[in-house]
Amino acid sequence: MMEGLVTFGVAQDANSKAPLMSGFAVQVDPSKPLPEYPRPQLMRPDWQSLNGFWQYAVTDAATTQPAYSGQIVVPFPIQSQLSGVNKPFDPTMRLWYHRTVSVPPTWKGQRILLHFGAVSWQAIVLLNGQQAAVHRGDYDAFTVDVTDAARNGTFDLTVQVMDPIELPFGGQPRGKQVTTPHSIYYTASTGIWRTVWIEPVGQAFIDHLAMTPDIDNGALKITVAGANTNPIDRVEVVASSQGKEAGRVEGQVGQELTLPIQNPHLWQFSDPFLYDLKVTLYHGVGKSDEVTSYFGMRKVSLAKDPAGILRPMINNQFVFQVGVLDQGFWPEGLYTAPTDEALKYDILMTKKFGFNVSRKHVKVEPDRWYYWCDKLGLMVWQDMPSVDTRRNVHLTDAQTAQFRTELTAMVDGLSNHPCIIQWIIFNEEWGQHDTKPLTDWLMAYDPSRLVDSASGFHDYGTGQVSDMHKYPGPGAPKLDDQRIAVLGEFGGITTAYPGHMWESSTATFGYGKTGDPSLLANKFPSLMLSVWPLITKPGLSASIYTQLTDVMQEANGLMTYDRIPKIDPLVIRGANRVPDGTPGQFVQGDAPQVTSPSLPASTTGAGGK
Repeated sequence: MMEGLVTFGVAQDANSKAPLMSGFAVQVDPSKPLPEYPRPQLMRPDWQSLNGFWQYAVTDAATTQPAYSGQIVVPFPIQSQLSGVNKPFDPTMRLWYHRTVSVPPTWKGQRILLHFGAVSWQAIVLLNGQQAAVHRGDYDAFTVDVTDAARNGTFDLTVQVMDPIELPFGGQPRGKQVTTPHSIYYTASTGIWRTVWIEPVGQAFIDHLAMTPDIDNGALKITVAGANTNPIDRVEVVASSQGKEAGRVEGQVGQELTLPIQNPHLWQFSDPFLYDLKVTLYHGVGKSDEVTSYFGMRKVSLAKDPAGILRPMINNQFVFQVGVLDQGFWPEGLYTAPTDEALKYDILMTKKFGFNVSRKHVKVEPDRWYYWCDKLGLMVWQDMPSVDTRRNVHLTDAQTAQFRTELTAMVDGLSNHPCIIQWIIFNEEWGQHDTKPLTDWLMAYDPSRLVDSASGFHDYGTGQVSDMHKYPGPGAPKLDDQRIAVLGEFGGITTAYPGHMWESSTATFGYGKTGDPSLLANKFPSLMLSVWPLITKPGLSASIYTQLTDVMQEANGLMTYDRIPKIDPLVIRGANRVPDGTPGQFVQGDAPQVTSPSLPASTTGAGGK
């Protein structure tokens, strides 16, 4: 156990307490945090989490043999309360992690894979003191084969992290992470911030699934990518529903297969039906690997409505998208939610507020967040994290190449989730570059979703979405025969909630005059009443309200930063109901039952940092 205090189940330094914590923080066991299997769409039954206590050190860039100074709780960023460290990180320094890993003896004779959900930003992985891998990217997973290093049943694991955070040091995609939080920018999340785990596989194994539903022809297009496979290796893919087989196909590894699904039960936000999937790889004379997964039969397209207005179609029907901006920060974990229930809670509250879409803002979440969106029925607009927050910034060739690499990794990593219906490449000109070629490439790379070149501000006329930001709004962009019209951000009603503020009210940032929650209760319904006429004229197809929660000093949330609704959720839900007779489907259904975690009095307060 770490030295220092143990508060809310997490060991920490006596002076490192965060100004605010959610009720989920008390549920964290620092010896085994986030114990759920982290990748629901490529699951194996035998695995071992490496989350928990690791040794750590912070050194200068020249150090090659660090002296470890304490323990850190993985996978929480070093700047976070739940890491047990809760200290700023100097981007010129290096962060080191170390632990010894024991491999179960029953895994002998199999290949052993080491998976990192995400490490911010550059990770150098050393096995038994020898460099084994280098990965760059805040938001995508990567894997290291540790079979040879683990032959004696254990191996020594070291990870060296470099995180430039802001230009001019790096220029990596980073969203709203900064070294000094202010206004709409927040504390960075350096180091390992998603689950780390190991698992055994056969000598040849399944590396990736690529799935695209085809509801018009009643089929799922699927390609099974393998590692260490031969061209003659074959795969068997079986879909099922409630234990009954729904379709089956066999073919070669790496080949696109067509899995027939008769009378498919479609996935939609009001009925998020998912099929189970089992994929088996046969290598040589026998079975070499098997994974379980799931998929949803869902289609995203564009078509004109009876009035001749271009609309987004979900399963060939126009659905008006009433959405909310979600930044995915947590007071105790920053980029990392304290528990799986916390991830689920945000999605349930979004639905309870009456929204049918979430704009995941300049951040990519762990796979389990998208799993809950798939399972609970919440559509997602997925932002690519911005490479810089300035406009007209000049990026080097290396930086633009890195952006393209991380954009590709984001799309590849998330493309099987039916909840994602739209990609957003740039936010408000932040680091905007090569807009047309990037847009053309992404539209061709993933034709199954819509592509929004830039949400707000500079519009090059590319992509499938014309996207306006207007505060407080609402408003609608000029109608375009080739693109749908959406309101990508509006609202931002700023309300203080005493006892649940990150900073004092004098330091609070917002887009409107700060008031108490009664301002929100009065203003939000009036804003939404102004949205509905825009659906008919000029032809608005979606609106995204800013935002789901407060984030640090920004107090524009429908909930506080520690996840307390500021007003009765049914007030928001009632205001989000699209009037009868308005073009487009929108069925809210019953409000989900949501249990808010209890908040011990000692976790809240208005104290500053």
